[in-house]
Formats: sequence, structure tokens, C-alpha cells
Amino acid sequence: MLKPDAPKLAIIDWLMPGMEGVEVCRKIREVKFYEPPYLIILTSRDKPEDIVKGLKSGANDYMVKPYNVEELQVRIGVGRRFVELQTMLTGRIKELEAAQAQIKTLQGIIPICMYCKKIRDDKQYWQQVESYVSTHSDAQFSHGVCPDCYKKYLQPELDKLKSNCSGARIQ
Repeated sequence: MLKPDAPKLAIIDWLMPGMEGVEVCRKIREVKFYEPPYLIILTSRDKPEDIVKGLKSGANDYMVKPYNVEELQVRIGVGRRFVELQTMLTGRIKELEAAQAQIKTLQGIIPICMYCKKIRDDKQYWQQVESYVSTHSDAQFSHGVCPDCYKKYLQPELDKLKSNCSGARIQ
């Protein structure tokens, strides 16, 4: 019924050819939009039960003919402010949904080997910490050597290489 480029604010008469204004409101409200239009019914029907029926049909506002031009302009201004706020909120919701789609979190207890530090994943496979964390988050790794491991692993190897090199004879 409504196209994506449909007006964000509409003034609808109750009595229209083909379909009454309250039915138009009802049909529009059946469609789920991120930004539903702001609907004002402008009609000569002035009974309280008509006003209630019009607002229950999904109209945001209701005015009776003959109408005051200034009052109509003010009500249109209210509708515009409503539409602007709705558009702003829709933008925020879309931003949050996009951000939420990007978020990956690590939660709960993660089994880790106390010797090699591999982590057991949900399928019971053991894998390196970096692989597991990369899969379950947006973390990225750069590898280095901490001072303790340098002393424990690298320094002895470097010392061996130096002694092998200094003990070798050049011919």
C-alpha cells in the first residue's frame, strides 16, 4: 500500500472516495515501518465517538472542520517535530543494530590447558589461545617475547649459538 518514499506526514479526510479515512489509517498501521507516517484526520465529523473512532484507527491527531488555519499549522508543526524525532531515533536504532552485529563476546568458563595453554572450544577441540580468541572476538594479535620467556628460552639458545660460533675454527 505505502511505498518507501511515501510522505512522512499526511492529512486525511474521513470521507473519501473508495475508502474512508479511518480505514486508510487502520490499513497503514497494519504495515510495520521503522518510521510510520504521522496521520492527521481532518473532517466535519465532530461527535466524541467519531473522534475516538478516528484516533483508535491509528490517527495521531484529529481536527474538525471548519478549522482554524493557525491551529492546523501548529498541529502540522507538531507532526513534523514528531517525524524528525522518529527519524533520528530510527537512525540511532540502525546504528546500534549495526554495532551489535559487529560485537563478539567471550563469556563463561573457558577450559585451558595448564601446561600448553591451549583452549578447548565448544566442539571439544583444543586450539591455540590466539585462534580461539580471534574466532570469538574482534581481537587481533601481534606476537612478541616477554622478558621472562626471553631469559628462559631465547637467552640459553643464543648463548649456545655464541659458544658454537666462537669455538668453531675458521680454515
